[in-house]
Amino acid sequence: MSAAAENTTDRNGNGNGNGNEKTGTGMGTAGDMSGDAGTGTDGTGRGRVVFVTGTGTEVGKTVTTAAVTASALRAGLRVAVLKPGQTGVAPEEPGDAEEVRRLAGPAAPAPDALTLRELARYPEPLAPDTAARRSGLPCLAPEDVAKEVAALAERHDLVLVEGAGGLLVRYDEQGRTLADQARAVRGLGLPAEVLLVATAGLGTLNTTALTAEALAARGLPLLGVVVGAWPDSPGLADRCNLADLPRAAAGAPLLGALPEQAGRAADFTALAIAALAPALHGSWDAAAFTAEHGAG
Repeated sequence: MSAAAENTTDRNGNGNGNGNEKTGTGMGTAGDMSGDAGTGTDGTGRGRVVFVTGTGTEVGKTVTTAAVTASALRAGLRVAVLKPGQTGVAPEEPGDAEEVRRLAGPAAPAPDALTLRELARYPEPLAPDTAARRSGLPCLAPEDVAKEVAALAERHDLVLVEGAGGLLVRYDEQGRTLADQARAVRGLGLPAEVLLVATAGLGTLNTTALTAEALAARGLPLLGVVVGAWPDSPGLADRCNLADLPRAAAGAPLLGALPEQAGRAADFTALAIAALAPALHGSWDAAAFTAEHGAG
């Protein structure tokens, strides 16, 4: 039995993970997740698929995933969040999917509006392939992820797939990565895109550019960049990077800047909407934010 079959966890509280039949969402271009509900993203009524990756670990992927989830739920979309490989969490402990529930759950208008899935869990905080090998548990194949994403896309307007670490972290002994999972999804006819979560300060331009180049080499569209933790007291590098990040990302737009400690907000949904661009169903204005906080 595959890792997906053995370790699938239904965390939406309805017994089987299936919501009501979906209505679809609007089709947008790269950098645009807006559109009229009911049309689907590919003309067939299937939900949009966005892989969330980071320039590294601990850059704010989970809080960004939760923010996009909350803003989409508030916009009336049905959202599925898939964590293919959860590492560093014991079987009885809450993982990233449960953190998304904690933060974004209050924005769900109904229990079936939000579905959370985890395909494989490994106890040690390592790359998924290393964690799988050391634990003796099966690795996670791209085909397992693609099959699950396709099923979720039939019932939801938006499917968010949160990776572990950065784009090219290995998930199996063949060296296959989150990028390979996205390519497998696209191979099923779903136009998967990638949202990149970046840090604000020194070093982020290099890792952003490397990720953008890796995506382009694999034919994967970069939807945009979100700063996962904008500092309370930004330094010169942070402020300069507001203008420089889109250039490093090969022209992909800046789609948000979540404040530090966003996960502690009293009203996370309101914060998410204020910190994400309209393309992510928020009200954040990149030009206004850069004019106010940038280095000029």
